[in-house]
Amino acid sequence: MSTAGYPVRVDARLDPGLSRWLWLVKWLLAIPHYLVLLVLWAAFVVLSIVAFFAILFTGHYPRAIFDFNVGVLRWSWRVGYYAYGALGTDRYPPFTLDEVPDYPAHLEVAYPERLSRGLVLVKTWLLALPHYLVVAFFAGGSLALVSGDNRTRVWSSGLIGLMVLVGAVVLLVTGRYPQSVFDFVLGMNRWVLRVAAYAALMTDEYPPFRFDPGGDDPSAARMTIGTPPPQQPIEAGQPVDTTAPQAAAPPAGSTAPPPATMAQTAPPAATAGARKWTGGRIVSVVAGAVLLAGSLGLLAASAGLGVLNLASRDRAGFVTTASRTFATSTSAIASSAVQVGASGQDWSGASWALGDARVRAESLDPRPVFIGVAHTADAAAWLAGVDHSTVIGFRDGAPVYRDVTGGTPSVPPEQAGIWAASVSGTGPQELVWPIQSSDWTVVVMHPDGSPGVIVRADAGATLPVLHWLWVAPLVVALVLIVAGVLLVVLAIPRAART
Repeated sequence: MSTAGYPVRVDARLDPGLSRWLWLVKWLLAIPHYLVLLVLWAAFVVLSIVAFFAILFTGHYPRAIFDFNVGVLRWSWRVGYYAYGALGTDRYPPFTLDEVPDYPAHLEVAYPERLSRGLVLVKTWLLALPHYLVVAFFAGGSLALVSGDNRTRVWSSGLIGLMVLVGAVVLLVTGRYPQSVFDFVLGMNRWVLRVAAYAALMTDEYPPFRFDPGGDDPSAARMTIGTPPPQQPIEAGQPVDTTAPQAAAPPAGSTAPPPATMAQTAPPAATAGARKWTGGRIVSVVAGAVLLAGSLGLLAASAGLGVLNLASRDRAGFVTTASRTFATSTSAIASSAVQVGASGQDWSGASWALGDARVRAESLDPRPVFIGVAHTADAAAWLAGVDHSTVIGFRDGAPVYRDVTGGTPSVPPEQAGIWAASVSGTGPQELVWPIQSSDWTVVVMHPDGSPGVIVRADAGATLPVLHWLWVAPLVVALVLIVAGVLLVVLAIPRAART
């Protein structure tokens, strides 16, 4: 018996007569596989999370999920072997999770009958860290370099990409892929795939820190049983060599065992299991995984909006702007027109969506302050000929005004009769009114219309619609979770029963 023992087996055969130039366009030819693998890996991640909890509670990796995830690794390895992970074949990869015996690249993972429920908690993020450093050196990646306010991202193809490029250039020039380069590339890919299977919880056996080059994986366990050659029948009259050792006859009444003349080779691990995954089941699992992944994003968005909704409200439930100082030498300060709903149309949902509005102001001199809100057309008509300033924006947190020259109001603002709501007095003043569909303007001034207004003010609204901004994604996420779980659950048990 000869065993190398590691349960992840990666084999490949370098095809003779590789095209000199085809590798230049394989990035284009492999695009359909990249698109399929994108969704397959989404399903791989989701099913690995399911497998994590299954191992944690039962100590078993669900066989149907195991076969699917091995199939994704196998598919990825075939595409990488065809493309720029090795360039070892010009034969287009098949679109299947199954093992394809006549394809030159193979990957098998022996199914573990039982896994440690404790190791599953630390394998992926802690125990595999030393191997991740090696894998990063082999497979490459990107590195962000930050200097002051500048961020530079450096991308590296890794040693695998570099050696494949060397092999490709030699192939282009000589028409032959160097065997030594191929062996080296296969050793690096084998290391990467072993770590990938370990990190995906497929085995408890720690990946060896051993470089195994060449197309044949030494992890293949083989056992050969040798027996003497079969005896020739004895013809009548032929002398019998009584000195030669004879096989003992079976006891009377017993059944003779079958001849032991055979050579047994351990079959590839779990190849039959991949056939459980038909095209419909794969589509069902992938669709379910995509829905579950999308639901996670919606749950995160819902949680973020919920926290933001609570954090942005004061004790009275208003979402309020920062308090700012407004100062002008004119008789009044007016806001720009605030349009609620479509122009010229009645938006009946304004009160439901926006709730109540609030403006708070406090005069920074001893005089009282007046706050009023009116339809923009009425406010503009009353302010015509009045010396006032309109806030048109902010620059660096300070208000920017457009001044209109004129005189003092002909009547005090409290007697103007144009206000939808108003309040006046000394000290802090607060004006609250229900928001309705229209164009609105807020005016702040002194009740006697005297010039020189300096106040500290803020504005806010209850905005009940913000509650739905986090409830809606939560509801959609729950629907997606239910649909995704159903799609996955419908496929996995059927694959397990096959």
